[in-house]
Amino acid sequence: MIYLDYSATTPVNEEVLNTFVEVNKKFIGNPNSIYKIGVESKKLIDASTKQIEDILKLKDKEIIYTSGASESNNLAIKGICFKYPNRGKHIITTKLEHSSILETLKYMENLGYKIDYVKLDKNGLVDLDDLDRLITKNTILVTISSISSELGIKQPLDKIKKIVKKYPKTYLHSDMTQSFGKEIIDTKDIDLISFSAQKFYGLKSIGGLIKNKEIVLEPLIHGGKSTTIYRSGTPSPALIASTAKALRLVYEDLNKKQKHVEELNKYLIEELSKLDIYINSNECSISNIINISLKNIKAETMLHALEQDNIYISTQTACSSSDYSLSVYELTKDKEKATNSLRISISYLTTKQDIDKFIKIFKEKLKKLEKLCQKG
Repeated sequence: MIYLDYSATTPVNEEVLNTFVEVNKKFIGNPNSIYKIGVESKKLIDASTKQIEDILKLKDKEIIYTSGASESNNLAIKGICFKYPNRGKHIITTKLEHSSILETLKYMENLGYKIDYVKLDKNGLVDLDDLDRLITKNTILVTISSISSELGIKQPLDKIKKIVKKYPKTYLHSDMTQSFGKEIIDTKDIDLISFSAQKFYGLKSIGGLIKNKEIVLEPLIHGGKSTTIYRSGTPSPALIASTAKALRLVYEDLNKKQKHVEELNKYLIEELSKLDIYINSNECSISNIINISLKNIKAETMLHALEQDNIYISTQTACSSSDYSLSVYELTKDKEKATNSLRISISYLTTKQDIDKFIKIFKEKLKKLEKLCQKG
């Protein structure tokens, strides 16, 4: 199998899985209970949380554990809006966001919130002047992902947060799901940060929302205090401990890992550039994500053709409800490119042999499908 869809989800690290199994065996107590085995489970959660805070250099922030980034994004947006309804009903975002943000904002729009989409330049970067212009006294939230999950475009968060910081009543949220494990995370002056363990070789169904301690949120799930007051329910020591382990392991030798990815990206782009296709990712995209569009061939047709040879890529984000890529359309303004787009996402686990085989088979499939289209 050649797996090239790491941006959708990553395979769990064997050491992480072992931690999950061992913790489930040894720490059976409910962490919310006050008897001995419950206290032991809570201590493990606290130690794991401290490890995550140390790795990410979190200062004056706390972690709310969730089921993943989609829940975290919902909690960030709804939690702020429902807690501070009198601060304003204006939210700013981009059209490159994950569906868990865009769909949540549509829901908020139905509740009377005004949603503005900041302009992007030709490379898909936020127009900083337009962002500054859009913020008003009624702007309660700016939500901009650090890296686009489909195009890999990395936004200038350092510049964005300087603009938002000028407006003390406006909060900044960033879905940093695609940043974790690929770059050093700078959390300073970002009020709310979403992440998911499955993106950095952890387990599914565990993620988090990192927030400034002074911020109060309206919970999505009520029922009493758990690891925090913002998300009720019995926390899983095994999921939390394994997430800390995954984060520690992914950041070991990060520069070496990313250099390997950069080399593969350069090689893959060179080979793809020889073909009659469009390359949508650009100089502002991270090396892990390469987005392309086919000419006159449906993306799904190519995806299933590659699947026959046990090669796996994606058409767009797995959570998208649209029949075309909203992100690619926003960047290219071309419906055909957006409809026929494919995302190849690589990892430090990807080998040059994987890329060579993918290129070979991709060329074969492309040639075959082009002939079929010509006959049709």
